[in-house]
Amino acid sequence: QVQLVESGGGLVQAGGSLRLSCKASGRTFSNYAMGWFRQAPGKEREFVAAITWSGYNTYYVDSVKGRFTISRDNTKNTVYLQMNSLKPEDTAVYYCAAGRSSWASRLDTEYVGWGQGTQVTVSS
Repeated sequence: QVQLVESGGGLVQAGGSLRLSCKASGRTFSNYAMGWFRQAPGKEREFVAAITWSGYNTYYVDSVKGRFTISRDNTKNTVYLQMNSLKPEDTAVYYCAAGRSSWASRLDTEYVGWGQGTQVTVSS
């Protein structure tokens, strides 16, 4: 059973940056894809970014392309989400997710473990 612990959220002004981290334990990290999702108040959870087991392939929702970067360090069992040029509409609770397989997916049903979430608030 995988355990995920996120960190790095906070309050930032529009145009600023944050880096989220997610440390995994409980299974062989390097064998599986990882993803980030977010949920804003009153909205459904949405896919943000995903990365394959090797880190070679990454995927993003259109609204964050060019601003967010997902990466991973398999030696540290950690996945990151670098968020630049933040906008008020990026405000949400961000969740790290552990993939069911080595291949990344935009579907939350393809993830078998979830972190507790970290709040990101972007002020205008």
